[in-house]
Amino acid sequence: MIKSMTGFGRCEIQETQRKITVEMKSVNHRYLDVNIKMPKKLNFFEAAIRNELKNYIQRGKVDIFITYEDYTESNICVKYNKELAAEYMEYLKQMAEDFSLDNDVRVSALSRYPEVLSMEEQTVDEEQLWQLLERAIKGAAEGFVETRIREGEHLKDDLVAKLDGMLTHVDYISERSPQIIAEYRQKLTEKVRDLLEDTKIDESRLLTEVTIFADRVCVDEELVRLRSHIEATRQTLIQGGSIGRKLDFIAQEMNREANTILSKTSDLEISNRGIELKTEIEKVREQIQNIE
Repeated sequence: MIKSMTGFGRCEIQETQRKITVEMKSVNHRYLDVNIKMPKKLNFFEAAIRNELKNYIQRGKVDIFITYEDYTESNICVKYNKELAAEYMEYLKQMAEDFSLDNDVRVSALSRYPEVLSMEEQTVDEEQLWQLLERAIKGAAEGFVETRIREGEHLKDDLVAKLDGMLTHVDYISERSPQIIAEYRQKLTEKVRDLLEDTKIDESRLLTEVTIFADRVCVDEELVRLRSHIEATRQTLIQGGSIGRKLDFIAQEMNREANTILSKTSDLEISNRGIELKTEIEKVREQIQNIE
């Protein structure tokens, strides 16, 4: 099977005390480029997340969005900084003595002084949190891969159809090429006969000219290589796997052969077919860019 580089996956894991949601989406890219957006408290797991994703993705620009909600009330506590409060009281006492003022500080007022009382989040069990996060990542990645496979099968069917169309053009050029040489010989014979009138035509000289022309316009080797590339593409699609780069290289070779055919021919019909062939090859290359 083959995979598209376009995909989407989502997984939500909810327990009594917390909920994690993971969403993934991707577009085509030459290499694997993963961008993760998540709460700061989960940053510790970034390396583990990237390692896990390598089991599911080889190429593509992947954006991952992770949200985390904690429903527990006990995860935040009030912290009392006794040393800081004592320091505040010492300075307040000194200020009262320095300016002959009453030291009327109450507990309620002191508690509002900066950092005397503060909210502190309790330490989370990292192993337990990772187990929850890992489940969500795997769930999202599995759904993500499924969408890539479905899209990959559509790409495969479309590419096979285009390969069949390319073979039709190759077959036509193969059949038309010998006719060009025969037509050239006939035209050359008629032209020489008109010029020489009753003079006998030198068949050997005529054969030499036809042979030179045939050698100049011969595209047999290019057609053989084109057929080979088309078949290689078809077999690679059947084998599946991470084949995008290989197919892109083959498509470049097909385009090179088509260009050579166009440069050699002077026949309008073959030129038209060659242009259509290049158009199909370009469409194939565009589709291949979406394959992992």
